[in-house]
Amino acid sequence: MARGLFPWGVFRKPLYIQCDKYRKGVIDGSACSSLCEKDTLYLGKCFTAKANSQVYSGSWGDLEGVIKCQMEEVPHYDLGNEMEPKKEVVAFNKPIRGTSVEKFREMILNHLKAKVGDQANLANLATQVLSIADANKDGHISLPEARSTWALLQLNEFLLALVLQDREHTPKLLGFCGDLYVMEKVPHSPLFGISLPWIIEVWIPTGLRRRMDQLFTPSWPHKAKISIGLLELVEDVFHGTFGSFLMCDVRATSFGYNDRHDLKVMDAQYIVPEAIFQEDIRQQRCDVDEDCLYGADCLTSCDLTKHRCTPEVTRPNLAKACEALKDYILRGAPSDVREELEKQLYACIALKGSTEHMEIEHSLILNNLKTLLWKKISHTKDS
Repeated sequence: MARGLFPWGVFRKPLYIQCDKYRKGVIDGSACSSLCEKDTLYLGKCFTAKANSQVYSGSWGDLEGVIKCQMEEVPHYDLGNEMEPKKEVVAFNKPIRGTSVEKFREMILNHLKAKVGDQANLANLATQVLSIADANKDGHISLPEARSTWALLQLNEFLLALVLQDREHTPKLLGFCGDLYVMEKVPHSPLFGISLPWIIEVWIPTGLRRRMDQLFTPSWPHKAKISIGLLELVEDVFHGTFGSFLMCDVRATSFGYNDRHDLKVMDAQYIVPEAIFQEDIRQQRCDVDEDCLYGADCLTSCDLTKHRCTPEVTRPNLAKACEALKDYILRGAPSDVREELEKQLYACIALKGSTEHMEIEHSLILNNLKTLLWKKISHTKDS
């Protein structure tokens, strides 16, 4: 059993459950043997106190990683007043015994289509999922491997990692066991500022906290490269190869960066397929616009004639990203670009809706911001 630094049973019990399912042949995956038999996958610091969604630092042989476990539950969106998705139990009972690989491929395709819409390249994405499912690379997909992969497919982070795997905005999936999975470690997080124990955090005034955050940032050229990464992420999830995604929690804690100052998504729980968001929020009853909020940033309006939420978010991803970056990138900006950068950032923050005209403006602002930042750092070693 993987050793942890925490002695409390509440943190370790679910991993015993995971290994029990592995030994009984219910689940399998590339990390199961290391976790449950070889004792080479170690758990370190626990980053969350949530009993049903735990995140640990960890090491797997020579690799440092982050271990995430959904504790047999996966998100189901409730777009009402609750900030956290509701949970549904994962029974690891799909696919059923006797399901052929072709039938499993069909299940995957239908699931992906329901998540991101009928996109042209879904067959390629399904092939990638099947490749991951063959965890021991023996050319066959066992029932436990298939059931583990199916459980992972229900998770936003896993889906987003698949969609963006060629763009390097998401940490790489190193391995999995059931719905426990290991991602590569992102060495620098949050995006800016410092992480403090909550007992200290609650006593720090907001203004002082903001000033502290701005002190603990990289040099301006490095900040520019990280900011370009966030803008490129917005570009990739906006009408990308596999449909559009909404970024519903664009806070510094959701992102980090590596030693090359490439942006990485730390928490993809609130980056959701637009099609799923719109389908669910249409059913949400409301009396005021605030009833139509999901996460921290995805707000639609309330149709008072029907007391139902409308499907279109009031602010696009780009406007939220620019707001998150404004203080970060303007502080320490070179004098010859600061005025133009500030002007473009405020134009970006003012973006509303998602009409065709707005999409054109969206693209222009995004490209202008990227160009301005790249021109300033392209001739430096920091680029």
